[in-house]
Amino acid sequence: MLKWTVIFIVIAIIAAIFGFGGIASGAESIAKILFFIFIVLFLISLLSRLFR
Repeated sequence: MLKWTVIFIVIAIIAAIFGFGGIASGAESIAKILFFIFIVLFLISLLSRLFR
């Protein structure tokens, strides 16, 4: 999932360079959402290993 976050952030940066503001903000918001989902799943994984 972190790979998808990196892909969307790269798309956002490339779109911002070429001046596509709407596409850049959309890709950036998707990257943020995926990053936070990744963090939550990572913390759940750490806690489940801690309690085993």
